[in-house]
Amino acid sequence: MTAGGPAVVLRRAHAADAGAAAGVWLRSFTAALPDVVRPRSDDEVRDYFRHVLVPLRETWVAEAAGQGVVGVLVLQGEELDQLYLEPGWRGRGLGDRLVTLAKERSPTGLSLWTFQVNTPAHRFYERHGFTAVERTDGSGNEEREPDVRYRWRP
Repeated sequence: MTAGGPAVVLRRAHAADAGAAAGVWLRSFTAALPDVVRPRSDDEVRDYFRHVLVPLRETWVAEAAGQGVVGVLVLQGEELDQLYLEPGWRGRGLGDRLVTLAKERSPTGLSLWTFQVNTPAHRFYERHGFTAVERTDGSGNEEREPDVRYRWRP
């Protein structure tokens, strides 16, 4: 991955990865969005990964040698549904690799939602060519948090 860092492999998630992927999501969400209220418990998030995301969506994991799953990407058609990294892996190029993979998997374009308060995500996606196309008051999401829709077209 980085000079001197562990090798990281991107691969499709297996059923056995659901718990680890949910753990990445939980730790990442807590670190990046401490003031956003989560409408679901940790156990509900784990069940969602186990019963919906891994078996029914195109879910990828980033697995670091000796450290296990350190990133998760979920695609649903042209929707980049989830992209979360272990907090210690931010800023190391792994998110870039996952976005590149998402673009390869959906070469005609991608859309995603992120919260308006998540300015690091805005900078990240804009750096990757995404453009903000819609802002809402949050009434359409479970968290009731104002959000922004981004779109990328090649």
